[in-house]
Amino acid sequence: MATEKIAAATEEIEVPVEGAVTQVAQVTMRDGREPRESRSSGDTIEKVVHINRCAKVVKGGRRFSFSALVVCGDQQGKVGWGFGKANEVADAIKKATESSRKNMVTYNILNGTIPHETIGDHGGGYLMLKPASPGTGIIAGGAARAVLECVGVKDVIGKSLGSSNHANIVKATLHALSSLRHPDEILRSRGRERKPKAL
Repeated sequence: MATEKIAAATEEIEVPVEGAVTQVAQVTMRDGREPRESRSSGDTIEKVVHINRCAKVVKGGRRFSFSALVVCGDQQGKVGWGFGKANEVADAIKKATESSRKNMVTYNILNGTIPHETIGDHGGGYLMLKPASPGTGIIAGGAARAVLECVGVKDVIGKSLGSSNHANIVKATLHALSSLRHPDEILRSRGRERKPKAL
């Protein structure tokens, strides 16, 4: 069983990880440090967006618990998010991963980008997404980037316009993706059909 180190405030904790860890991605913790992991299992990938440590003061000292926010997707248009709490980091990530797999939803993406500009919101989080030409990459930070990578978007421009809370940004990004409509669907709603391009 492999182990990896996740920094929690001032100390390092060795976290057992089952299976192979394919890559290390960027995560933001509450104290500003950035340990994050990304792992793949089968045809889906999981990205740990945020790990929060909570300290409870008891008679014998401080008792720590952890919460993890995880995004899971198949990079083919399906993505979901999950939140897990436990006394150990690995258990919190495992709970969040299982929850994210249960909540996967399919969204409309088109040729590696999004069909049109959209804005999503949740709570205090507001996120604007714009389609981009091939080769642009994902211009978005933090939680929004994790969601867009998992859903399979390759080229997009994103801008957070509100809260920096990780959970709200993840939900705002999913809300923005849920409002996307395929061009053919829009034409059908107008009673029209797409004309073939002339050679």
